[in-house]
Amino acid sequence: MGVVNVTPDSFSDGGLYADPADAIAHGLKLISQGAELLDIGGESTRPGADSVAEDEELRRVLPVIEGLQGKGAALSIDTMKPAVARAAIAAGATMWNDVSALAAPGALEAAAALNCRVVLMHMQGNPQTMQQNPSYEDPVREVGEFLAVRAQAAVAAGVRREHILVDPGIGFGKALEHNLSLLANLENIVALGFPVVLGVSRKRFVRAIDPTAEDPRDRIGGSIAAALRGADAGVAILRAHDVRETAQALKVWEAMRS
Repeated sequence: MGVVNVTPDSFSDGGLYADPADAIAHGLKLISQGAELLDIGGESTRPGADSVAEDEELRRVLPVIEGLQGKGAALSIDTMKPAVARAAIAAGATMWNDVSALAAPGALEAAAALNCRVVLMHMQGNPQTMQQNPSYEDPVREVGEFLAVRAQAAVAAGVRREHILVDPGIGFGKALEHNLSLLANLENIVALGFPVVLGVSRKRFVRAIDPTAEDPRDRIGGSIAAALRGADAGVAILRAHDVRETAQALKVWEAMRS
């Protein structure tokens, strides 16, 4: 899953692809590098990010979805807003990636009506507060229980079970030790029985381990190490900014396994 941030303030590439033409060109490049799915977002969810008005989020993402529809990769809309998801699916997206796990009013009902694939992610708090003081007794158990409950709620609302994917939310309301515990025990999340999406690309936990990696673009090695851990645990989708490097690492990993 290649990342296409149509935002001015995303942690890694904010502003680089805020123009729809630049975002479309970037998406096409990611497809050429091996992305089978593009995750298009118009609202940053980095720690401390401000929320974006619905009409502004739509203005950012719809031209990009329309420009990338039918170009060789499935499209995902990265949003917490049901109205944005509805418009994005109508424009050609086939997946709703929601970092709030369909918590917004009407989100569960919207996901059922849209009949699209939906990613339910774990986040402690919200983007404005999530990294202030994350706390867990057992992060693996608590994240797994949360995802199971949200999946059950989605099914009860009418979402087809086979359309549900889950994401442990690395870096979303989690300190370094929580992230490492989740990565070391990803098999527990896979065992929930839903395809797992793993987003580790360029995240701050890499800098916490390697303080020299202040620039997100200097975290590719750590991102790939974590991505390969995910592949080894059986996750279904790896969300990455650096698609070429991640795809190449997976090819070598698969070649060694076979």
